[in-house]
Amino acid sequence: MRRSRVPDKRIPMDEHGRGPVEAYKDPNFMESQDARTIRILAEYLEPARRFQQFNVSDTIVFFGSARILPREEAQRQLEAVRAAGADPEAAQSLLDMSRYYEECRELASRITQWSKGLGGKPRRFVVCTGGGPGIMEAANRGASEAKGINIGLSISIEQEEQNNPYVTRELSFEFHYFFMRKFWFVYLAKAIVIFPGGFGTLDEFFELMTLKQTRRVKKPIPIVLYGSQYWDRVLNLQAHGRRGHDQPRGHQSLPPLGFGRRRVRLHHPRAGREGALAPGRELVTRHRYSRESGNPVQTRHARACPVHPRLPSTRPRGSPGQARR
Repeated sequence: MRRSRVPDKRIPMDEHGRGPVEAYKDPNFMESQDARTIRILAEYLEPARRFQQFNVSDTIVFFGSARILPREEAQRQLEAVRAAGADPEAAQSLLDMSRYYEECRELASRITQWSKGLGGKPRRFVVCTGGGPGIMEAANRGASEAKGINIGLSISIEQEEQNNPYVTRELSFEFHYFFMRKFWFVYLAKAIVIFPGGFGTLDEFFELMTLKQTRRVKKPIPIVLYGSQYWDRVLNLQAHGRRGHDQPRGHQSLPPLGFGRRRVRLHHPRAGREGALAPGRELVTRHRYSRESGNPVQTRHARACPVHPRLPSTRPRGSPGQARR
């Protein structure tokens, strides 16, 4: 929504016309430049309050293209194009890319089923997306089909629609400021999975890597580039690192990984079978590139699960039950 730069000099009156209204009830003030800091603060406090209400501790974030279709819809479009005698190249490409929709849907479902089995009051590893169509819809859909809650962080722009129908209604958000939306993507994230996408997806990826390289984000956040067949053609991170554009530490965190043809196994941390992790431990996979050959090297080790910092309390100070105006 466009903010008016011309102040309205009329004094707003209450519904009875007897006097001025409180400042926070005055839309002319709340939508003005002077109240911008209040609007920014609202996009921090209101989501924090809802995450506390639903005991959301941390998330698994999915990024990817908003234009990737489900396989059935892509197949219908291809058949319609062929029946019309038009060039099927674009429709065939959509069908080829639809595999990522289905794989994202399955991965989100598996993660949700696994996280629900962890038990405990705080909800951990909740699927979180930008709330739009395409890959975002696939992740929310997979989590919904696994009967788990999921999060949609939508943004108010003309090109995008409202949150997709698979987002949990109580955890559906609409942001005006991009940076506040990005804050919530990163603040709760325990891992980030990046599917094939366009400029928006690349923007999220490179901003995350900049935060990690500059250590503005100190907690470990594994970042998975899903689909090496796509990412190896779009990005050449090995060449980027070999030419010295990144510090070694930053370069080590840039492995282009594809799990589209691999079985994803999620282990319950309390399972007693052989090879399972002990309670309170998690398996960490680290990737780096050999300086000699440029090939990726992978190591694994178990460590104590980091506890996510508690969200700031949004309850006003004072006696219980009394809200401060």
